[in-house]
Amino acid sequence: NNSLIVHINEDFYQVRACCTFKGSHFEETEYILTSFFNKNLMMEYNSTRGNWTGFTAYSIEAAKWWNRDPVDAQRRKIERKLLYNLTTIPTVKLKSLKRPNGEHTSTLVCSAYNFYPKQIRMRWMRNGKEVTTDVNYSDVMPNGDWCYQTHSHLKYIPTSAEKIACMVEHLGLSEPMFVVWDPSLPVEQQTQIAVGLCGLVIGFVIAISGIIYCITVYFLFFYGIILAPQLLEYYCFFRIFFFTV
Repeated sequence: NNSLIVHINEDFYQVRACCTFKGSHFEETEYILTSFFNKNLMMEYNSTRGNWTGFTAYSIEAAKWWNRDPVDAQRRKIERKLLYNLTTIPTVKLKSLKRPNGEHTSTLVCSAYNFYPKQIRMRWMRNGKEVTTDVNYSDVMPNGDWCYQTHSHLKYIPTSAEKIACMVEHLGLSEPMFVVWDPSLPVEQQTQIAVGLCGLVIGFVIAISGIIYCITVYFLFFYGIILAPQLLEYYCFFRIFFFTV
């Protein structure tokens, strides 16, 4: 049980939270929030019912408003999720930071997001062995929605033979999670390069086609196969087609 007590002048306000767990795996979990004003019971939230209940004329109206409030509903939803599941598995991402010009070392960042409870352990592995040098860890920071995040940095000199991984241990994981660093380009960069190459090829084809077209028209005019008015028409067609594609 936890209580929050606030004194305002001569008034007394208290909020009490109580959780009940049943079953070997806490499959039945219920929590109740109760608020008191000057020792009088005002409101109660019961996770089993999923709504607020008022016990005075004022708190009955307040309970109706809170039951319609989407922000409060989202908070209660997160509370139910955390209490019923007790753990939220971390989402782990691994990325490389750009190297400053002239530096041979690279920096890898391993980030764990949206996990609960707070306790977590991160380690760097190189070819199956733990790395203890050139490593730093950030504090575990709250997201503001009862979940947490943390980050770790590793400085290293890239080589083709080694295998680097970030290992994460958390209560929500039945076994350690390994995220292996893949030095190949991300899918987004591969797509950008492919689009750029396609544009370059299309531009080259259009340029060659324009040159061939101009040479053909010139020789036709030179040998008298087409006349000057026709040449002007071909020129206009060339300008319209090749400079608007």
